[in-house]
Amino acid sequence: MVEVPSKMSSIKLINISSALILCFIVSAYSQTVHKKFEYKYSFKPPYLAQKDGSVPFWEYGGNAIASGESVRLAPSLRSQKGAIWTKQPINFDWWEVDIMFKVTGRGRIGADGLAFWYTSAKGEYTGEVFGSSDRWNGLGLIFDSFDNDNKHNNPYIMAVLNDGTKVFDHKSDGSAQLLSGCLRDFRNKPFPTRARVEYYLNTLTVHFHNGMTTNEADYELCFRAENVVLPRGGYFGLSAATGGLADDHDALHLLASSLHAQPQATGQQMSSAEQQQLSAEYAQYQQKLDLQKEEYRKDHPDELRDKDDMEDWFESDGQRELRQIFQGQGQIHDILRDLHKKVDEVIGKQMTSLSMLTHVYSGQQGQLAPPGQPGQAPPQMPTLPIGRHDWDALLANNQMIINTIAELKGFIIEVSRKTDLAAAGAGAAGGAGGAGVNPQFLAELRDHVLQVKQNVAVVAQRLPPNPAAGAPQVATQLSCPDVSCVSMTSLLTVVAAQLMVMFLYGLYKEKKEAQAKKFF
Repeated sequence: MVEVPSKMSSIKLINISSALILCFIVSAYSQTVHKKFEYKYSFKPPYLAQKDGSVPFWEYGGNAIASGESVRLAPSLRSQKGAIWTKQPINFDWWEVDIMFKVTGRGRIGADGLAFWYTSAKGEYTGEVFGSSDRWNGLGLIFDSFDNDNKHNNPYIMAVLNDGTKVFDHKSDGSAQLLSGCLRDFRNKPFPTRARVEYYLNTLTVHFHNGMTTNEADYELCFRAENVVLPRGGYFGLSAATGGLADDHDALHLLASSLHAQPQATGQQMSSAEQQQLSAEYAQYQQKLDLQKEEYRKDHPDELRDKDDMEDWFESDGQRELRQIFQGQGQIHDILRDLHKKVDEVIGKQMTSLSMLTHVYSGQQGQLAPPGQPGQAPPQMPTLPIGRHDWDALLANNQMIINTIAELKGFIIEVSRKTDLAAAGAGAAGGAGGAGVNPQFLAELRDHVLQVKQNVAVVAQRLPPNPAAGAPQVATQLSCPDVSCVSMTSLLTVVAAQLMVMFLYGLYKEKKEAQAKKFF
């Protein structure tokens, strides 16, 4: 009984020690990371491309097209490839890259995809791996939009490491070579999609923004991989490629930042002596400017406007707000005036329609409706020639006819099937020895024909004449003779014609489907 408390105390000590170790680990990894924007390894709009088409600090080739707002790495044409790479290698170890891009296409499926690269050497502009070179040395973050292995796992984001000796496996979409990845859709989004790639202390982290909103904080973790060793002094690059299917692959910006454990100096620090010297020079310049202003006032005493009062030359914030309010009210007033005009037009058209209807009704009566006399009931409005119950009866008859036709269609299809079976049985019997048609099939065929005749008689009984419409009176009791009204030759001819029409329609439909598959 004494050993139980000792065991409990040992368990508590183990828990406390593990908690302390976790606290040390968290404190070691939760140190503040300082970022420094690296403009020489970035591009963004506006004025992304210069007047001569070049992108500062970058170079592109292949089918890539640079504009003032984006770089189209691969247009929506078949078998297009393009890439853009930094001119100089980076001079820092840890980095973070924010990529904003759009992949858009008309089809439900797109191809091939886009890739971000960090390699020891610049790749090709028309390479085999999403527009870049194979056997690269470094990191390739691939946004694959086409499902080559037919596993229904695309669009997919994956990181692939290579030491310069491996060949990328396109058939399996690199599933056996990837470091890590996530299944995310980045095609045809309402807003540009974004990816944030961070490499710090040999840990690669990728966050993804799905482009459904414009909120900067809507990033979600794609994957995190540790013990990732990349070569130092590499190059940043983006590439894209299309295949049999094609999408537009546009890179809107690439913002690179270096990561440091300690804050970096943004510029040269000035000594106190230099600061005092600059302050003295600024004070002297200000005194000279004031003297020149006084001399100008003495030389121009008749000046109407005091040019020193610069506030009168510009519009204040309050004046700007009032002007915007007045402009908005003026636009609202114009819209209301147009609405009033439209309402007046509608009312006028309604009055014209009412007057025309009144004239038509009065013309049908042969004279205008007399005004009501005092003490008499007001005149009744003439009724339409077709009443509500007539329309209901007509609709009911139409629905009954449609249902009966559907029933007849079902019986005819069944008779056609039985006839085919009978013909097949006859052919088999003739080949075996000419014994004749199977009597069982003939009996079933005769029963179905009689059933069709009975249904026709029932339909004739369900369609009574309409005495209100002035139709002639016909006999409601119809009868069909006991003998067969349709010969076997006529029935087989009709069935053969139906089968021929169905066969031709099947050939036509198969041809159309084969033509439609050519687009995929």
